[in-house]
This record gives sequence, structure tokens and C-alpha cells, in this order.
Amino acid sequence: MKKLTTLKIKDHKLKEKKVPLQMLTCYDFQTAQMLNQTELDLILVGDSVGNVVLGYDTTIHVSLDEMKIFVAAVKRGAPDKFIVADLPFGSYSTVEQGLTSAVELFQYTGAESVKLEGAFPYQLELIERLTQIGIPVMGHIGLTPQSVHELGGYYVHGKDEDSANKLVQEALKLQKAGCFAVVLECVQKDIATLITNELSIPTIGIGAGDKTDGQVLVFNDLLQMGPKRPPKFCTPVANLFELKKELIEQYLTDKKKVKNVEEESSVH
Repeated sequence: MKKLTTLKIKDHKLKEKKVPLQMLTCYDFQTAQMLNQTELDLILVGDSVGNVVLGYDTTIHVSLDEMKIFVAAVKRGAPDKFIVADLPFGSYSTVEQGLTSAVELFQYTGAESVKLEGAFPYQLELIERLTQIGIPVMGHIGLTPQSVHELGGYYVHGKDEDSANKLVQEALKLQKAGCFAVVLECVQKDIATLITNELSIPTIGIGAGDKTDGQVLVFNDLLQMGPKRPPKFCTPVANLFELKKELIEQYLTDKKKVKNVEEESSVH
């Protein structure tokens, strides 16, 4: 599969017969090597690494230095994929800070783009500045995990008219600022469809229905690699947590049996 570019991703919107763009998260070199051999379109190295790999309770604890390590590892493992790198909480609180952080992350890791949450005026200015200097930006609205405390929790967005209108306007502003695509997370299905129809750039949904131009899921949720059931919008294709546990338990049982046999043989 030929590697995507921002031009091809934006052009995806114009195709009459298209298969939705597929994006998965990835946080490590070996998983990236595997994904590099698949038909996957994009890889997101998300700040969800904080929850999934580092054990933080929210994504706000993830630092820029941590993101640099994980994004670079994924890029080394998947050189043929379009890599999107999350700018973590606190790394773009101002336009100037955001420019410095994005350049550092982009330059150090070799990622093809960065992603940031929100559509406040200073963030729109930051997106414009980043695209002007050659750093592609993916937007992200709806449920923005870095703002979970300010939002008051995790919930579906766009349920009422004011919230829906706000989302549509944010999406249009992100497009105008220069984003090549926008993630819609936990957005009411009909509003996600409306936004998708309004924009000329692709929308990538997560918990936003099936009418967006693409979908993104956390790799570890898709394979259920943790002990807890993934969010309801994700239907796991396997339960690797239980499978790996069973394999380890079988390995330990077999080793104990071998040891017991050896001890009995030495006695006799």
C-alpha cells in the first residue's frame, strides 16, 4: 500500500466510491512493525498512551518528552505509514509555546503531522502558523480528553441545539485554519454526519457513528488487551488479555510439572 500524504487524505473526500479511512493508535515499535505490513491508512500516536501504557488516570499527565519517545519508536517501526502525533496537555497553552512544542515533536520524531484538541481563537492561530511553516495539523473536537475536568466528564457532545451549532462552527473554523482532517470524538451521530457533509476535508470519528469519512480506535481496545471492557462504541475483535493470561498460566503450569518430574527422578 502506497503511503498517504495530506493531499491524498484531503482528496479522499472527493472520491465517489471510497472505503472509509482507517486509523488506529499505536505506542510501540513492534506493534508499529506489524501495522506497517497491513492496509491501515494512518497511525495515531495518541496521548492515550498515558492511560493505556503508562497507567495514568487521565491524559493530562503525559509530557512532551514522553510523546517524543513513543512517537519516534512508532515511526521507526512503521516508516511506510502516515503518522499523526498528539501534542500533549500543557504543550500548547499559548501560540508561541505551541509552535516550539510542535516543531520539537515534529522534527525529533519524523512524524507526518501533529494533532491538537480544541478550536479556541489562539488554537486556530496556532494551526495557521504551523501549516505556514510546513507542519500539517489534524484537529480534534467533541470530547477532548485533555479538557475532561473543565468539561465535567466524559459524555456525548452535540445533543442540544447550542452544542450542535458550536461543533459545526468549530469544525468549519478548523478547516479554514488549515487542518487537513478533523477527529470527531463522542459526537452525536446526526451532528457528526452533518459536519461531515459540511466540510471539504475528511472527518474521522470515534464514537460518532458510521457516517464520518474515517474511523479511529485505540489498538488496545480493539484487541481488548486490558482487563476492562473497552468503551461501548468499540466492539473488540478478540480478548487478548484473557488469551495472554491463559498462555502464561499454561506455561507456568508446564514448567512446574517439569520441575516436579525432575525432582521425583532425582529422588529415585
